[in-house]
Amino acid sequence: MSEINLNLKKLTNKIILLAHSGGVDSCVLGDILIRSKIKFSVAHCNFQLRGEESDNDLLFVKKWCKKNRIKFYYKIFNLIDYKLKNKKGIQESARDLRYKWFNHLITNKGFDYLVTAHHLNDQFETFLINASRASGIFGLVGIPESNKLLRPLLNVTKMQILDYAKKNNLEWREDSSNTSEDYFRNIIRHQVVKPFENYKPKTLKNFKKTLVHLKDAQEFISHQFDKLKKELFIEKNKHTYIEIESLKKIKPLSFSLHHFFSPKGFNSKEVEKLVFSSPGKLILSKKYRLIRDRKYLILSPLLKKEINEILIDLDKKNLKLPIPIKWEYISNLEKKAHKNNEVFLDRETLKSPISLRKHKNGDYFYPSGMKGKKLLSKFFKDEKYSLLDKEEQWLLCSNGEIVWIIGKRCDNRFLARPNTKNKLLMRDLR
Repeated sequence: MSEINLNLKKLTNKIILLAHSGGVDSCVLGDILIRSKIKFSVAHCNFQLRGEESDNDLLFVKKWCKKNRIKFYYKIFNLIDYKLKNKKGIQESARDLRYKWFNHLITNKGFDYLVTAHHLNDQFETFLINASRASGIFGLVGIPESNKLLRPLLNVTKMQILDYAKKNNLEWREDSSNTSEDYFRNIIRHQVVKPFENYKPKTLKNFKKTLVHLKDAQEFISHQFDKLKKELFIEKNKHTYIEIESLKKIKPLSFSLHHFFSPKGFNSKEVEKLVFSSPGKLILSKKYRLIRDRKYLILSPLLKKEINEILIDLDKKNLKLPIPIKWEYISNLEKKAHKNNEVFLDRETLKSPISLRKHKNGDYFYPSGMKGKKLLSKFFKDEKYSLLDKEEQWLLCSNGEIVWIIGKRCDNRFLARPNTKNKLLMRDLR
């Protein structure tokens, strides 16, 4: 089959960027776009891995763009330095640099889509590579597209691409590294895929149908998980609460945990250990943490480093504070009991520095309405504070000593009495 029919409706009247290596795949896609009268620009990456050959690839694409009056962007990368600095493989490093630059062009030049020339053979190779890595179903559905990334040739075979190029007398560059078996993908291509096709010529045709079945299964599973997630994941104050007992009832649990938590960077086996661990345990990913509370797993973004202490000048108002508290001096105490969100303090007992801070080891206070002192950790335990509750609890302090567990309990030593001359009313306005 020498002709390639593509559905390019998505690209009509859009601003397109074609990733063009100079190889036959991108040359064919570029020719199809021109014949379809779709306007586009070209981006070419030179990773300097093949010396003069890489430079000639760049010149070839530049000349092709000039001939066809196409806007041309290119960038020369120092791939080896990036690889060594980031301790990654050659191909992974190239992919990182390539897509980072493409995304920069999309953002700054206003492109609607990036278009690449990945084809069905690439899909099959990726399928085999991911299968060898013990990937789940979501790693077997082929090379992904996205809202800004389209791959029009995904259902087209390499043979169809070559037939098209030859019939239309296209010129292209051959990448000598494609014959090297230093890369795992090339080993798969030459030692697995080609013998497979020779032995069973309908391999790619059948694989295309397999991909359809896999994508249907993926869509169904994702839909069911979305419904389940709406039931189990409760958003509250920038945190997500997942009831542990309900989570344990899901079968198979490990597969479900992978679907829910791998997008946040967690390993499903570690999450499963957390589910069956004791309260207070937590695990971290690069951007999130997952806490095992009494009844819930609590998912939250990693906290920025807290300011240790925020000083307060009680003679000033409208200070920028992390929580909304206000204060005023009054002459008389109300006889009725006060709410937890307000306290009447004896101003004379407050010594500088007056501050807001979070808890630290060894903190204690003298709870109002009780005799003697109490460790703050014991108060937290009695009040059934979660780890998040502890982290979010602010303390009003006088010279380092707790005056008020804000919104909860006051220290008896600082309370105003009927005969107190300088009375201070403080309110938590949350």
